[in-house]
Amino acid sequence: MKPRAVAAGHRADNHAALHAGFRWQVPADFNIAEACCTRWARKHPEAVAIRWQHENGDRARFSYLQLHDAADRLAAALRGLGVQRGDRVAIVMPQRFETAVAHIAVYRLGAIAMPLSMLFGPDALAYRLEHSESRVALADESAIDALLAARASCPALQHIVACGAAAARGDHDWTALLAAQRGGFDAVKTSADDAAVLIYTSGTTGPPKGALIPHRALIGNLTGFVCSHNWFPHVAAPAAEPVFWSPADWAWTGGLMDALLPTLYFGRTIVGYQGRFQPETAFELMADHRVTHTFLFPTALKAMMKAVPQPRARYALQLQSIMSAGEAVGDAVFAYCRDQLGVIVNEMFGQTEINYVVGNCGRHLDAQGRWQPGWPARPGSMGRAYPGHRIAVIDDEGRECPRGTPGDVAVHRHDVQGDPDPVFFLGYWRNHDATRAKYTDDGWCRTGDTAVMDEDGYLWYQGRSDDVFKAAGYRIGPSEVENCLVKHPAVANAAVVPKPDAARGAVVKAYVVLAPGFVADDALVDALQQHVKGRLAPYEYPKEIEFIAALPMTTTGKVQRRVLRLQEEQRARDAANRLPT
Repeated sequence: MKPRAVAAGHRADNHAALHAGFRWQVPADFNIAEACCTRWARKHPEAVAIRWQHENGDRARFSYLQLHDAADRLAAALRGLGVQRGDRVAIVMPQRFETAVAHIAVYRLGAIAMPLSMLFGPDALAYRLEHSESRVALADESAIDALLAARASCPALQHIVACGAAAARGDHDWTALLAAQRGGFDAVKTSADDAAVLIYTSGTTGPPKGALIPHRALIGNLTGFVCSHNWFPHVAAPAAEPVFWSPADWAWTGGLMDALLPTLYFGRTIVGYQGRFQPETAFELMADHRVTHTFLFPTALKAMMKAVPQPRARYALQLQSIMSAGEAVGDAVFAYCRDQLGVIVNEMFGQTEINYVVGNCGRHLDAQGRWQPGWPARPGSMGRAYPGHRIAVIDDEGRECPRGTPGDVAVHRHDVQGDPDPVFFLGYWRNHDATRAKYTDDGWCRTGDTAVMDEDGYLWYQGRSDDVFKAAGYRIGPSEVENCLVKHPAVANAAVVPKPDAARGAVVKAYVVLAPGFVADDALVDALQQHVKGRLAPYEYPKEIEFIAALPMTTTGKVQRRVLRLQEEQRARDAANRLPT
């Protein structure tokens, strides 16, 4: 599945041309393992699927045939442990070869892969394992302690298969288990609508919800993946072959559906780095592996911008595209990518339930194989709808908002051609009420993210619906203020939240992480306030600034503003209780 190339030279709007020439082609039967591994093992068995590197310096390369053979043996082993079609199998491992093997094996079984972050503690693991009733968990040394601690709360969990340095601590040793299999596993036939992945989303209220993702959703991701990487897998000289890398954890949608699986779908090479993200290491990794395409969170790009202001003076980079998502990039990071990395960053927007639906595209190939401009990225914009997706901004009643009016970003079940959009999730696991609440009566699926759509169809992100707030009657989108603060050399990162105020309802407060070499004092507070006052509307500058060592973050690299907002609300209640009566 790939976007149909469209001759767009005669069209003023290449975005419209790509949409007009595109139709979804979703087969009735479709399996991610067949599409991402088995077919390449047959056609190009020696092609490199994964280049693995550990932070300790260890390295290895694995071909598509090696990936297929290992997955074949693991699938047979899991069947021997009683895993059947539809059973949930937890995968609690970082970017390593065995993680990719696990996914391919589970899909071949017709079972459901449940990726879990190695950063989860016992309670987080226990909730997801118990709620999903997972029968088997696969883990390495990064998660084995937490997994064993969680096990007592998970009666359905029958087997733990451990690999790496944790091999002796599970019920089964990965290497020994696979060695006992003879291969030749007969893969289960799945329909495009069958469930493939169960990913628990953090959400803003209540316990995490398990989003059930079908095999066809990978097809729905592909137009965005291809466009946001400037017509992946095609590259321009001097790069000879496309190589993908992202620090995004393969346990999350951003790492699994935006990096690992689409790269394998096209039969190309992805770099798996097993180690902590460090800005300098990121540059070294990209230079060493001649990475051409990357997905970097804005948080990562900010750290890289601060650590290495002029990267091309130090590293021989081969970058052809940068996709970024999760938070607004902002024009400071946008300018850094353009001027210092030589690449226009393509922002993307999506969520686990309906992923990769909006973004930018720097270029595409026409029907004659000629490069044509895509649709130009506008600094600060999320971009426009990718081919095959129908996007709108809707109000609380589900009506489309006039252009320029903030509302909830929504995706329709059917594309502009009237065909079903394959990107949609199946629903929330064991939560029909939440699934129903996600949709309007006429087929719109709400994302919970607030944006403005301009006259050209570009979306301008305002923040999560519950992150946008009013101060003295003015509507404040935190990302704009945060982006302004980060432009100051003293600011490494920032988060903006409302602080309750009796007179104004709320005032703007900023939590600031300082860059190295700067000291938190009143003079710096004043300097930062003046910095924002001089660049944004007067009502947007932070009336209060609190310096903090690190912002609360999700495991996918998003700032948890909700944690800071709740902290401010509690402080306000505590202060009120101390007042004399």
